[in-house]
Formats: sequence, structure tokens, C-alpha cells
Amino acid sequence: MPAPQKKILFCAAGVLSLACALGAAAAVGTQLWVKGTVFCKTGALLVNATGPELGKFIGEIRYGLFYGERVRQCGLGGRPLQFSFFPDLLRIIPASIHISVILFCTVLIIFALVGAGFFMFNAFGSPYETLHGPMGLYLWSFISCSCGCLIMILFSSEVKIHHLSEKIANFKEGSFTFKTHSEQFANSFWVILVCSLVHFLNALLIRFAGFQFPFAKAKDTGTMTGAADLMY
Repeated sequence: MPAPQKKILFCAAGVLSLACALGAAAAVGTQLWVKGTVFCKTGALLVNATGPELGKFIGEIRYGLFYGERVRQCGLGGRPLQFSFFPDLLRIIPASIHISVILFCTVLIIFALVGAGFFMFNAFGSPYETLHGPMGLYLWSFISCSCGCLIMILFSSEVKIHHLSEKIANFKEGSFTFKTHSEQFANSFWVILVCSLVHFLNALLIRFAGFQFPFAKAKDTGTMTGAADLMY
């Protein structure tokens, strides 16, 4: 591929990596990872609520990696409650998984920025044959994509397998019991998915620019040369 086209591809990949880093950084600081509703089971049983009356016992919940908010509905109107994971909920959540998600988010942001810098360096500078060249570009893209996948897997297991929303809803509730009525992943979670796909696309752009994968074997030119010599 001609050099100008390679520069365009590298610039595009660098811009995408930078956008992913900024998007992931913004996503980490929000409470838009999960949103859903929780049902006040105890309150509904006390008044024997049925049919449309059950709607008065369904509250809302939304949270991110550091903080969130829930609206407590037990038949007497909504009461919003703010909460923080550190240190309030650290005793009831799977802390090791939660902290791992935050660490992988940090690694994703760092390596997305590093990848963006090296993409731009390869577009406008003189690439070295070490980690500055194609080998490094594959490496940064692979690490960023892997971190994004791990973030989604770990956070999904925390929410679905460990019932994170239900644990948050029942925190310091005493005699009242809340059940998860509905929950879904929100915008910030899908931003991480998009970042993973973008870094996978970046690896394809590098390959499209004409660079072999790091594990691709070069042709044995020595054998071909020897065969050619036997012909003369």
C-alpha cells in the first residue's frame, strides 16, 4: 500500500483509539452502567397489594463503578437514596471482582492512549522496528481489546451471577426485603463494548495497511534461492 494511504489508516486508527480512551474515561465516572427497578416485597405483602397497586411498590435503581442512586418505593411515595461503593457497600459486594473491573478500566484507558500515540507516531514519524512499529501496534490494540472484554465479563458476572442490584437494594433495610424486578446495562457499559470493537478494528486496519501479524512466518527465502541456483 502506498505511504499516503498508510498514513491515512494510521491517523484514523489513532483518532479511534483516542476517542475510545476519552469515552472509557467518561464512562468510568458515571452511574450509567446499570439501571433497573426493584420491588418492595415486604411492603406489598403487608397490605396484600394486587394488580395496579403493585406499581406503588416498584422503585428505581441505577449505579456505576463508584456510586449510584435508588428510589425506595414502599407504598408511601418515592424516597431517593444516594450510595457509594467505597466504603459503604464494600462489605456486601464481591469486592475483588469490582476492584478488578476498575483496574482493567484504568489499563484500557492507559493503553488506548498509548496506542493512539504510537499510531500517530507511525503516521507522521519514522517507525522503529521494535515496539514502535507494527508489532507494537498489534500489541497495544490486543491489550486494549482484551481489557474491554474482561471488563464486560467481570461486570456482567458481578451483576447477574452475584445479584449486585439486589444486594444494593437491601443494604441497611432491616425488616424490608427488595427483589430485582428488572435490570439492564446502560450507556457506559456499551461504551466499553464499542471500545473493544474499535481496537479489534484497529488491528484489522494495521493488517490492511500491509503489515503481517507478529506470529506470521516469513517465507523461507534460503530454500527458494538454493532451488534457483540448481537451475543454472
